[in-house]
Amino acid sequence: MIARLYLLGLVALLINSCAVPARQGQPTTSAYSVQVDGVFTDATVGYLARAIDLAEDSQANVLIIGLRSEGAVLTALRPFAEQVAEARVPVVVYIAPAQTQAGASGSFLLSASHIAAMAPDTSFGSADPLVQTEAFQREETRDVVRDGVIEQLTDWNAQHGRNTDWISEAVQDGMIITNEQAVAMQPPAITLVARDQDDLMTRLEGQVVTLSNGETVTLTTLGRQPVPIEANLLEQLLLFLADPTILFILLVLGGMALYSELVSGGVGILAAMAMLFLLGALYGILVLPIRWISLVGLLLAFGCIIADLFVPSHGGLSVVGLVLMIISSLTLIDTAQAPGVFVAIWAILMVVLLVAAFIAVSIWLILRSGKRPVSTGQEGLIGQLAEVRERLQPTGMVFVEGALWKATTEDGSEVESGEWVRIISNHKLLLVVCRIDSEIEAINPNRPD
Repeated sequence: MIARLYLLGLVALLINSCAVPARQGQPTTSAYSVQVDGVFTDATVGYLARAIDLAEDSQANVLIIGLRSEGAVLTALRPFAEQVAEARVPVVVYIAPAQTQAGASGSFLLSASHIAAMAPDTSFGSADPLVQTEAFQREETRDVVRDGVIEQLTDWNAQHGRNTDWISEAVQDGMIITNEQAVAMQPPAITLVARDQDDLMTRLEGQVVTLSNGETVTLTTLGRQPVPIEANLLEQLLLFLADPTILFILLVLGGMALYSELVSGGVGILAAMAMLFLLGALYGILVLPIRWISLVGLLLAFGCIIADLFVPSHGGLSVVGLVLMIISSLTLIDTAQAPGVFVAIWAILMVVLLVAAFIAVSIWLILRSGKRPVSTGQEGLIGQLAEVRERLQPTGMVFVEGALWKATTEDGSEVESGEWVRIISNHKLLLVVCRIDSEIEAINPNRPD
């Protein structure tokens, strides 16, 4: 057994020793590409960091990062931009296709890249400042943070001979730059403009790149097709869950599942589904800058909707819940920390309409099964027994047919909580009750008369 372990160790050592010369040699002519869509978060960083490691280990001639990301979490974006600047393989950041607005991620990644490329009719930058500061920070501290970002972006662009005049305004006030504006600057703010990937590979041919360690690499891309680096299953799942729209939908689905559980009487399956949805939403809460007051607002929204099952508000609480849901979803993401990141308006409208329809159907099913009376059907309560939930002195609350009702005793007497009374009449939403006549009726309150 020991000899076998020694043999395996010797084999591993030989493999490593053979691999060392390959890493020390010149880059190969291979090219890789990776595509970034949606919101730039920690999930995106994990995917792209693996792509850089693969390209470095393969001694690739170039790694192309296709950028189609409109919003970005700044706390995830800036550290990854540093990885791009320090990569041991030439990195090309390419904003494409046409109509892409790369947002804050474009500003940082184009600056950090060895070659910055854009397709026609594209832009980068944000209308919001590119630096995150906290409200409690002193103005001197904020200035230090802003100056640090400006200096870093300036150094990256200056190293590759690109324009730096736009950086100060972009960091402090926000600025959006189109590909035409970037090329018109003197010197240009980007390296080149390419129509598509084939045109990009042609234009990259012969470009000389200087890496952070001082090594120079000449790109040989003419006639080549880059090998795409696809996200694995785990990365796909995390990228999916890190989307703010998906986060909102999962929160709503979790709330609807809990609502259904209460309506159905508690089967257990719907509760399990609710937990699954909310666990998925938890990841999004962890990687996205959430406004906690808005998250509480969403919880209160579903609290109002669920409370409408037990309080005779006749839909009023559900309406309040839907209004709270709209307001909370619009303000769910802190855009100061994540410029361009928000819950899609179409998703908010679709979900609110779906929840409203779901509530209406649930109420209809409750009424159809006789689990909950409404103001137009109070006559059906007359003669039924109700349990006193809040002491009648002489007015309090009774529970009957799955709902709480305000009630008062006929003769003005008091009835303790937990006792049973009979409904003899009603006046608007107020039930008039009397004590039951016998102990047998109290023991078996649901017996027919």
